Amino acid sequence: MATRSRDDREAKRRIRQMEAKRALRQEQGKRRKRDNTIAIGAGTAAVILAVVLQLTVFSSNPTEAEFAAAEAGLSSPSASASPSAPASNSPDVPSPDTAAGKTFTGELALNSGSIGIELNGTAAPQAAAVLKSLSESSYYNGKFCHRLTTSETFGLLQCGAPSEDGADDPNYRWGPLENTPADNKYPAGTIAVARSGNNAYGNGHQFFIVYKDTTIPADTAGGYTVVGKVTSGLDVVTNIAAAGLKTGESTSDGAPVAPVTIDSFSLK
Repeated sequence: MATRSRDDREAKRRIRQMEAKRALRQEQGKRRKRDNTIAIGAGTAAVILAVVLQLTVFSSNPTEAEFAAAEAGLSSPSASASPSAPASNSPDVPSPDTAAGKTFTGELALNSGSIGIELNGTAAPQAAAVLKSLSESSYYNGKFCHRLTTSETFGLLQCGAPSEDGADDPNYRWGPLENTPADNKYPAGTIAVARSGNNAYGNGHQFFIVYKDTTIPADTAGGYTVVGKVTSGLDVVTNIAAAGLKTGESTSDGAPVAPVTIDSFSLK
């Protein structure tokens, strides 16, 4: 009887050990599933974030949220160019010598009216050379003014995008920054160059027209190159702004309610 009792106790002990191991394996399996779910979720979030950043980087000059964050002394939430971005121009960017010391005047004809403009090749020779070259090649014809901001101290119309989504050609980049305002103030009528954040060589094809006195805080690269000014027709832009933004977009930063396109851009 004593032997049988010991055997029973041993059998029960082994059963308990087996049950404990089974429970441990089940818990480990559940933990792996949770870890995998978290990893997949994190991976998905990273992909979504990358897509969002890719879609927002075309905005170039700061969004309204970036502006508010910078004004409040917070770190900018914008997608930024890599700090290791090469400090050099794309091969087809013209030399600043072609515009240095010159003043170009002309007309930016939009589907909603014409704007007289003047570019300053003394203060911003590289930027003036780029816009002169692109206008001569008719690059801007048919391009979009895809972005409008309408807040009290942040009013601009951004132009030069191939489509309404605002994306630009990443293979056309140039710098450096020129004629950036020390006080971060861009008076009404200013024509400045849009660029990717924190990159002095992140300028591309796009520019913006300031239609009301605007403050744009500098980022780590500096401000935005002021290349010229509006000499007539600023009311064309203020009328676009007065019409507002597309339904469903931000109340102060988004696409104009009616598409704005460039008919022609001429300089002499």
